[in-house]
Amino acid sequence: MEFAGKKVLILGGGVTGSAVAKIIEELGASIHIADEKPFNDYALHPIDDLVNLDYDLAIVSPGWKPTHPLVEALNKANIRITNEIDLAWHFKKLHKPEQKWVAITGTNGKTTTTELTAAMLKASGISATACGNVGTTVIETVWSDKNSDVLVLELSSFQIHWMQDPEFSVVAILNIADDHTDWHGSFEEYTKAKIKLLEHTDIGIINGQDQHLVQSISAWTGRKIYFGLDTPAQGQLGLVEELLVDRAFVIDPSEAGAIAELKDVQPTVPHAVANTLAAAGIARAVGADLESIASAIKGFQPGRHRIELVIEKDGIRWINDSKATNPHAAQASLFSATKSIWIAGGLAKGAEFKELIEKSKSRIKCALLIGTDRELIANVLVAHNIDFYRIDGEKVMEEAVKKARELAEPGDTVLMAPACASMDQFKNYSDRGDQFVAAVKKLV
Repeated sequence: MEFAGKKVLILGGGVTGSAVAKIIEELGASIHIADEKPFNDYALHPIDDLVNLDYDLAIVSPGWKPTHPLVEALNKANIRITNEIDLAWHFKKLHKPEQKWVAITGTNGKTTTTELTAAMLKASGISATACGNVGTTVIETVWSDKNSDVLVLELSSFQIHWMQDPEFSVVAILNIADDHTDWHGSFEEYTKAKIKLLEHTDIGIINGQDQHLVQSISAWTGRKIYFGLDTPAQGQLGLVEELLVDRAFVIDPSEAGAIAELKDVQPTVPHAVANTLAAAGIARAVGADLESIASAIKGFQPGRHRIELVIEKDGIRWINDSKATNPHAAQASLFSATKSIWIAGGLAKGAEFKELIEKSKSRIKCALLIGTDRELIANVLVAHNIDFYRIDGEKVMEEAVKKARELAEPGDTVLMAPACASMDQFKNYSDRGDQFVAAVKKLV
């Protein structure tokens, strides 16, 4: 793909758009940016003006919907639209043809699983880089001087929707739960975007205990390697008493290879164990050995904002799980404690909370509700006779922590697992988590 002298429109000037713009401008392209916010030194144009410009190519950032008027106008004008992942794949084929790509998606657990997979590969002597929604963008990673044997891509449903070209050595789908229906239009369309990833591989590592996922991929004819928390059949990954075991990549299919001891997975909660099995499956598929995988699991520290213990004091645990941006993630978090004062709320993104609260009600002592869509949660809490308090104020996390401190007793967990996105009151989930941690350190 030649960029010299080409006029290129980039839709979105954020992290992805910025990375793409820098690289293709080095290759001689003339750049226009479509974005509502100021973007570095590039001129921004009103969308009405942009549709009248003559482009050789448009590059769309993941969050842009296919129904956006500018996307529709570009399609109508027969201007080719591509995306960052496909561009990166093109550069990879040109400059790093021996490099392998693996990919991970799911509603929850993607980042931890991606980082753990890379750690397993590195422990096995395979140079690996985690990229995509974690670390650097894929295109920057490929364009850099660093030469990795394997790229481990964390991919969102938005990225998969736009992606067409890559071929992966193996992919993993960790789970599928109701999320981003405001973008995709329905849970069915969201599911289609996730499982589309399987079209780009011959080997899929699949959560066998997610019945919706299992049914959704029934027509896919590639090699399905299921993982779960039960005793695995031949060709699967699972648990045998206190061991995580591999029956998919062992030489003798009647045997099982020990991946790790259950106690080595931290935190030792169901979703973390499942994600570890998925990571091990990917690592094994591209050549990692069991001993190195076990070593990586023992030394692995999950990233911040995911069931992160801030402090334990006076018999009360204060947990930051700001990365729980949807009900499915919040449910996993609530199930990691027996009795929680639950801080929840924010932007629901079209999600519903009925199933979350029905399944978790015995673990919720009371709830402290913040954010734009908190009444959606409040209505379900009322139906289940669960006490809750609406928390307001300019420093809403400090107010929430003050109220939690007032209510908490020894044996309780104060759990900030909002089940919602954060952008109504915070910059992002990291900012939300940081503000909670700061409030706990200040007031507790």
